[in-house]
Amino acid sequence: MPYDAPPDIGQLSLAQIAELVAARKLPPVDRWAPEKTGDSEMYIAADGRWYHQGGEIRRPAMVRAFSSLLKREADGGYWLVTPQEKLHIKVEDVPFIAVEATSEGKGEAARIAFRLNSDDLVFAGPDHGIEMRLFEGTDVPYLHVRGGLWARASRPLYYEMVERALTESPDHPGVWSGGIFYPLVPAA
Repeated sequence: MPYDAPPDIGQLSLAQIAELVAARKLPPVDRWAPEKTGDSEMYIAADGRWYHQGGEIRRPAMVRAFSSLLKREADGGYWLVTPQEKLHIKVEDVPFIAVEATSEGKGEAARIAFRLNSDDLVFAGPDHGIEMRLFEGTDVPYLHVRGGLWARASRPLYYEMVERALTESPDHPGVWSGGIFYPLVPAA
C-alpha cells in the first residue's frame, strides 16, 4: 500500500481534522487475547524513533502500522498485538511524540488538535487529557492518546503551548481544550 504523507494540520480546519480522526479505524487490540507471546525485538526510543534488532525503522508507513497495534497492559508493559500473537516491545518513555498542533477558539470554547509522530491526530479533551510530567529533569506536557498510551510534547510544541498559555492566562498558565483547562505548571 502506498503511504500518503500526513496533511499539514495548520492548513486544515478543526472540522476537517475531526473528519480525518473519525475515518481512522484502529484494530481492536484491546479485545484480542492471543495465547502465543514473545519478544518483538523492537524498541521505541525517548525521541520517538522506532528500532528493530538495533536498526531504525525509517519507513513512516511501517511506524504507523506498528503503532496501530500497540497496547499497554495494567502492569505498564507495552505489546504489539494481533489476533495470533502478542509481542513485547520496549518503550523508553512513551510511544508517541506530539509534534504539531492547531487550535480554534479561546477559553472554554477552545479546541486543540495534535498530530503525533505516527501521524495520528488527537483532540485534547475529556478522553484525551493533558498532564505535566517530569522528563529528563524538565516538566513537559503529555497527551493521553488511547488505552494508557501517551504522547510527550516535542520541545518546539511545548514552547508553542507555553506561549499560548501565557498569552491567554498569564496568572495561571494553561490551555483550554474540549471544555477542560489544562495547567502548564510543574508536576507535583
